[in-house]
Amino acid sequence: MSTAAHLAPAHGQGWIGQWSPGIGDPTIGGWLTVVLYVVAAVACARVVHARRVRGPRENWFWAGLFMVLVLLGINKQLDLQSAVTEAGRVVFRELDIYAHRRAFQYAFVATAGIATIAGGSGLGWLVRGAPVPTWIALFGMLGLSAFVLVRAISFHHVDALLGLRVGGLALNWVLEMGSLLVVAASAGVRLRLKGRAVLSRVVVNPPQRRQRSGG
Repeated sequence: MSTAAHLAPAHGQGWIGQWSPGIGDPTIGGWLTVVLYVVAAVACARVVHARRVRGPRENWFWAGLFMVLVLLGINKQLDLQSAVTEAGRVVFRELDIYAHRRAFQYAFVATAGIATIAGGSGLGWLVRGAPVPTWIALFGMLGLSAFVLVRAISFHHVDALLGLRVGGLALNWVLEMGSLLVVAASAGVRLRLKGRAVLSRVVVNPPQRRQRSGG
């Protein structure tokens, strides 16, 4: 049977393996995380719209942050990474290499780690000279990206670790929500920072009127 046949929906199975489109996390924590994605994305959009940035490079950063947050927010409930994971399992079984999947997972972890470091370095270069809130948003976004990548790998012991409770909340909620709060708060501070700087220049150094030449 072909791989396409395995990927096709079957009776009692999902569209791809055990995955079918639907609400990935219908819990209160899941919906609260979606709300935080919206809040963080709107905060980033406000920074761009209000033109509170120093040059086009920082503007690209906040605009890119907005788009990534929107996509991750949609993915949060569609759970598309699970579809990719299930497709990988189907392909591995079809190729009869499922028993060696750990080697591929470790390779994926290494590649994802290198990509995260390279991406973080590139973004750091992009926002060089930007205020501190922009850098904090960058670190928050890198933490969120690392979490999403690790979550998508689906190691059993990693899933068990992320399921641990911290203050009554699952660790994966704490990590994801915490990163989103960092990004949203940084965007809020960045939004106010520029306005205060402009205001201080206006108050301290008010424009002087031209004196009319006497005649």
